[in-house]
Amino acid sequence: MNGHPTREEDFDLFALGALDNAEKQTLEAHLAGCSDCVRKVAEARGRIALLAFAAPRVEPSPELKDRLIGQVRATPRGHASDAIGGPRPARGQFGRWWAAVLVPVGVALVVASIFLWNENRRLDQQLARLRVVLGEQQKQVEQARAVATLMAAPDTKVVALASMPGMPNGAARVAYNAHMGILVYDGQLESAPANKSYQLWLVPTKGEPISAGIINSAGGGTSYWMTKLAPGIDAKAFAVTLEPAGGRPRPTGPQVLVGPVS
Repeated sequence: MNGHPTREEDFDLFALGALDNAEKQTLEAHLAGCSDCVRKVAEARGRIALLAFAAPRVEPSPELKDRLIGQVRATPRGHASDAIGGPRPARGQFGRWWAAVLVPVGVALVVASIFLWNENRRLDQQLARLRVVLGEQQKQVEQARAVATLMAAPDTKVVALASMPGMPNGAARVAYNAHMGILVYDGQLESAPANKSYQLWLVPTKGEPISAGIINSAGGGTSYWMTKLAPGIDAKAFAVTLEPAGGRPRPTGPQVLVGPVS
C-alpha cells in the first residue's frame, strides 16, 4: 500500500481489525500524516458501530418463558443446570466457542454490508451519469423538433452569407423566423486569429445590430447551432464580424460574411 489506500474497503477492514499485520502497520504509518485518511477511518468505525443496531430484536414467546420457569422450579437446588440442558460448559470454553462461531459470522456480515454499500454507491453514480446523458439527448430531440418546425414554417427566411473581399474564406447559411424568434446558423470559416472571435449579427430593419452568438471556428470546421432571439424582430441582413475574443455588445470589427434578406 503506497500512499493513499486504493481500496475504500481497506478502511472498513482496518476498523474491524481484519487487515493482515503488514497492511495494518502500513496503514497505521500512513495515518500518522494523513488527516483525510484519518477521517475515512473514523467514518468506517461509525458505519461498523451502526451495524450493532441493524439486527432486529427478537423477544422469546410467552410459552417458552413459562416452560423454562417451570423446569427451574421443578429442579432441586444445585441441579438447575440439568433442567436447562445438562452440564454447563466452563466459562472459558463457552467464551471461546462463542467467539469462534460469531466473530467470523460478524466479519462476513460486515464485509457483505460494505460490499453492498460500495455497490449501491457505484450504481448511484452510474445512474447520475445516465441522467446527464438522457438530459442531453432530450435537449437534442427538442432542438431537432424546433428546427423541423422552423424549416416547415412558410414565413421562415433562409439567407446565404458570402465572404467579403480580403477576408478569411468561408460561407454560411442562416434560417430565421421573426415570429418564432428562432435562428439556425450553419457555416464554415477559417480559424479565427489569436485573441479574436467571429460574431454573428442580425441587422434589423430598424435599430442597432443584435448579437446572435459567437461562432466556434476552432480548426476551421463547420459550426451548426440554434439560438433564440426576441420574437417580432424583422431582419434586413445578417453579418459575421471579426471581434476581440469573447465578442462585443456592438460590432466593432471588419465584416467577414454578409447576407442580405431578400
